[in-house]
Amino acid sequence: MQPLQPGSPNQQVFSDTLLELAQRDRNVLVVTSDSRGSGRLVAFGKQLPAQVVEVGIAEQNLVGVAAGLASAGKRVFAVSPACFLTARGLEQIKNDVAYSDQPVKLVGISAGVSYGALGTTHHSLHDLAVLQAFNNIDIVIPADNFETRAAVEAAIDHPRPLYLRLGKKAMHHLHAPGTPFTIGKAIRVRRGDEVALMATGETVEIAVQSAELLAARGVSADVLSIHSLRPFDETEVLETARRVQAVVTVEEHSVHGGLGSRVATLLMQAGVTPALRIVGIPDEYTYTGSQQEIFAHYGITPDGLATTAEVLLEGRRVLTR
Repeated sequence: MQPLQPGSPNQQVFSDTLLELAQRDRNVLVVTSDSRGSGRLVAFGKQLPAQVVEVGIAEQNLVGVAAGLASAGKRVFAVSPACFLTARGLEQIKNDVAYSDQPVKLVGISAGVSYGALGTTHHSLHDLAVLQAFNNIDIVIPADNFETRAAVEAAIDHPRPLYLRLGKKAMHHLHAPGTPFTIGKAIRVRRGDEVALMATGETVEIAVQSAELLAARGVSADVLSIHSLRPFDETEVLETARRVQAVVTVEEHSVHGGLGSRVATLLMQAGVTPALRIVGIPDEYTYTGSQQEIFAHYGITPDGLATTAEVLLEGRRVLTR
């Protein structure tokens, strides 16, 4: 495999793509909660000032206004830090968007632990859990610039409410040009037959790097980019889990209620039983530091994932001897 090529932050790709779409369609609107700078929407505001609604630091109002505009036929992207959007605005997301079936695109920026040392108040480790508990809202977490652009292009005509989760770190390119992208369909980044690394969002890049380490150690690793938690690609997850000995899920989220919980529940109910480990942020006061330092602390690194995979495989071999 060739070295990964550097790209841009997914948030920048989101804003660039949205600007292109909005220049062609005056019905595309952005609603922000004092988030033009952090959402990289300054250029959008300068070029299309009539297509931006600024509500200030008022996330509940943000969601309500977005839902109202969507009900009037506008294509609305509501942009706010994920930690605040899915906490302060949670009731409005539940009632004004999901229950009322308004096709608002809720964009949670600087998600997970992107804010690093700002700490727990600025981390969004709950958003996937709470939104999966709501009926009628799709959830997309792009891994790289390709997935981000494709997700925004798909979202513009998506008929249902949708939550788009983005980080602020510059990402490497993971996919070849022309790779198919469909909301609800996982993408296989690498094929292997001993262990499957199933990841979402910015952790997919780490899973790919881990697979490279495992290959050097003689272990064949499969990597799935599961960019959609709803709709969820049950078929691909089950087919992959049936042909490997171990599955490691990886996410920038609590180990409760995110990707790992979704995979574990699916495998248990289907009677598919590879060795399984959920890697994410455990149920404790979160370690304080940069995103990279937090990842390292919790083993969300190429070597950390490789070691986790090797331990699972060894345990499975002991059980089957």
